[in-house]
Amino acid sequence: MKLSGNTIFITGGGSGIGRGLAEAFHQRGNKVIIAGRRRGHLDEVIAANPGMDAVELDIRDLASIERVAAKLIADYPDLNVLINNAGVMEIDQAAGQIDDARMVSTLTTNLMGPIRMTSALIEHLKKNRDPVVAYTSSVLAFVPLAATAVYSSTKAALHSYVMSQRFMLKSSGVRVLEIAPPWVRTDLMNSREAELAMPLDDFIAGTMVQLGTEADEILVEIAKPMRGNPGPGEHGFVDGFNAQMMEVFAG
Repeated sequence: MKLSGNTIFITGGGSGIGRGLAEAFHQRGNKVIIAGRRRGHLDEVIAANPGMDAVELDIRDLASIERVAAKLIADYPDLNVLINNAGVMEIDQAAGQIDDARMVSTLTTNLMGPIRMTSALIEHLKKNRDPVVAYTSSVLAFVPLAATAVYSSTKAALHSYVMSQRFMLKSSGVRVLEIAPPWVRTDLMNSREAELAMPLDDFIAGTMVQLGTEADEILVEIAKPMRGNPGPGEHGFVDGFNAQMMEVFAG
């Protein structure tokens, strides 16, 4: 995708990867609008980045999505890039009783939210130049983390949806991208100080390089082995990965 001259809407832009992407695009001369549920976080980001705009959005709520989509279409007619980045990640218990409310919240935020957001904006995006729809999934879409089974399944489902949507839009001019981060130092899972996680600045820098190419899947180098999950041999790979991560959590 082109890295400048866009009008870009980013969900979950108040912190973490969403904020990092918003600031990187803002610095390259794009008009950036961020969204999130926490007004204080949004205000902090736009105060640090004059010219950036923000709108409150509850990605779990269809009415909120429809309200924000209508505002975006009215206020930013040149909107041509949507980055579905908002997400939640929590430990669950696939070996026992799943917390139903937490499961529904994760499914609604990570899967239904981006599908609904894109659905609300896709016809508008099609009318503009160089349209792009991007989704932040995870390497856990390819290799599930057993301790976050519901989260991993939402990202696997999102990856599947992205492939279908990319196929369906291939003659429309809309590019459909998937950003699949590795473990990154963000507030997600309290990972700011995690030694094994990738520094956020390094991830954003690598991701921006990849976004500037013709790649449909945006993978920094450290994420590529997870994407290379070896097909029929995946169970051994997944089991080995989870055994390693159980040691990390236990430590």
